[in-house]
Amino acid sequence: MAVSGHRKSIAFFITLGSCIVALAIALQVGWVLSLRAGILLVLGVLFFLVIISGVVLNTIFLVREIRRNEQHDTFINAVTHELKTPVASIRLYLQTLQSREVDEAKRREFYKVMLADSDRLENTIEQVLRAGTTGRHGRHLNSVRIDLADVVRDCLSLAGIRHHLPADALHYSESLPAGERPTVIGDLDELKAAVSNLLDNAIKYSGSKISVLVEIAQLDAKQLAVRVTDEGVGISPPELKRIFKRFYRIPGAVATRVKGTGLGLFIVRSVAEKHGGRAYAESKGDGHGSTFTLQLPSAPPQ
Repeated sequence: MAVSGHRKSIAFFITLGSCIVALAIALQVGWVLSLRAGILLVLGVLFFLVIISGVVLNTIFLVREIRRNEQHDTFINAVTHELKTPVASIRLYLQTLQSREVDEAKRREFYKVMLADSDRLENTIEQVLRAGTTGRHGRHLNSVRIDLADVVRDCLSLAGIRHHLPADALHYSESLPAGERPTVIGDLDELKAAVSNLLDNAIKYSGSKISVLVEIAQLDAKQLAVRVTDEGVGISPPELKRIFKRFYRIPGAVATRVKGTGLGLFIVRSVAEKHGGRAYAESKGDGHGSTFTLQLPSAPPQ
């Protein structure tokens, strides 16, 4: 679907460019043939405006294509690194185990590292596959009633294990009316993927001191929100909307140090939109942390 739309846009702008060239030739021929001054003036002004508009549109299209190609190159480099690094690590440990005798303690340590690398490899593959399926329009959701609190607790537990975090690094709170449960109608796997990606993003960009708060809040009678707040590097105002684009990563030294594919927040936004909600980010700027919100419609009473 996306490839077809991209080809159609390219064909449109090629056609537009051809029309601009034809208009320019027609205008030149008209001047050469010396038509009546009044008709020539009107046609000249109209053709000139059309040519200028076409040139502006083609320039915008070219700039967009250049940016898209840059993002694709960045994505390919990031994915290549994320795939190659754990594979090389696993291979090195296997060669060590094969080539010489290793005591039991060291052997267990090697197995632990290889399992961690396998998890990293699997996570990268899942991100790429999920980005393809989540962004696809018309995909059927396996919708069931879900308690968001259970989803968030599961994701917190998994994130703590995956990133080897101490117990005080991740925090959970609820802001709900007495006796109410945060229930939504949705696809369990997709919602878990969205919350996990928000947590991974907050942890990666927290720096050396990780302190992440996840809060479930009742916004009104029909809306629930999952807020993930970190005390990390923060986000400048111009980047707050761009970060949810596919393949986009914030430029700068911080982004180069943080591992990732640029797909996590795109998955979050896609999941939110497919469930009738939205995802957005808030930050006071660089160095002031950030808050990501996943807003979803609450389930009607049973």
